[in-house]
Amino acid sequence: MLGRLNHVAIAVPDIEAARRHYREVLGAEVSAVEDQPEHGVRTVFVTLPNTKIELLGVLGETSPIAGFLARHPEGGIHHLCFEVADIRAARDALLARGMRILGDGEPRIGAHGRPVLFLHPKDHHGTLIELEQA
Repeated sequence: MLGRLNHVAIAVPDIEAARRHYREVLGAEVSAVEDQPEHGVRTVFVTLPNTKIELLGVLGETSPIAGFLARHPEGGIHHLCFEVADIRAARDALLARGMRILGDGEPRIGAHGRPVLFLHPKDHHGTLIELEQA
């Protein structure tokens, strides 16, 4: 079911400072900051030869990143994103195995303009997993 690792998401308390660090200190190729209002986050993508890192910042008072940062003020790994060929087929197979999908279970358009779903971390050894249709 799982395809390649699309990205590792890291919640950061200051997205501009994190963006500068990856670009200026680590010499990485980084995107501009983009607001994702439907998800309540600001994103920056760090492009690597074999995957990406997604830096996540707070967008609005109800941002899920605000809650994460309240528990982890210095930031940290937020989720892993894996590609799947057919997101609805992957969802249905996971539901049949008793796994929980966050939200209403319907794919939403993610930061790359493709359908995404999030899987409950309690079903995956404490790791929040995002599935993105390839």
